[in-house]
Amino acid sequence: MKELMLIMIAAVLINNVVLSQFMGICAFLGTSKQLKSSVGMGLAVVFVMFFASLVTYPVYKLLERLGAEYLKTVAFILVIALFVQLAEMAIKRFLPPLYKALGVYLPLITTNCAVLGAAITNVDKKYTLAQSLTNSLGTGLGFTLALILFAGVRARIETSDIPETFKGVPATLVAAAIVSLSFMGFGGIV
Repeated sequence: MKELMLIMIAAVLINNVVLSQFMGICAFLGTSKQLKSSVGMGLAVVFVMFFASLVTYPVYKLLERLGAEYLKTVAFILVIALFVQLAEMAIKRFLPPLYKALGVYLPLITTNCAVLGAAITNVDKKYTLAQSLTNSLGTGLGFTLALILFAGVRARIETSDIPETFKGVPATLVAAAIVSLSFMGFGGIV
C-alpha cells in the first residue's frame, strides 16, 4: 500500500506529465482557458488513462508471449482510441455544453502523448497491474491538476495589465514555464 501511495504522489506532483515531462502540452494549452473545460478535459483524460491501462497491461503481456513487444505502441494507440470514443460519446450525450467547449481537443486525446506516455511508462517500469492502474490514475489526476491550476493562472493573466508585446501566446507560455518551475519544488518529496 505504501508503494502505491508513493507511485501516486510521484505521478501527480513529482513526475507531473505536463509540468515535468512536458507531454500533453497541446491539450494543456488548448483547454486551460476556462475552468469548466479544464475539469472536463481532465476527467476525460483520467477515464481514458485508467481504463486504457487496465486493457494495455494484458495486451502487453500477450505481445510479450508472442515475442511481438515491438507492436506495443500501435496496440496501445488502438486501445486508447477505443476509450476516447467511449468518453466522447458519453460526454456528447450527457454533457453537450462541455462537448462543445472541448471541441477538437476531445478526439485529440487519442493522439495525446500523455495518455500513451502513461501506458508506456507502466511497461517500461515493469509495473504490476495494481501499480499500473495507480500510476495511470495519478498521471491523469496530475494532468487534471495542471489544467485546473493553469486555468486560474490564465484567468489572472487576462485581467492583468501587461505590455502589448506579451499579450496572448507569449504571456501564456511564460506563465506555463513559471508554473512548471514551481513543480520542481516537489522533486525531493519521494
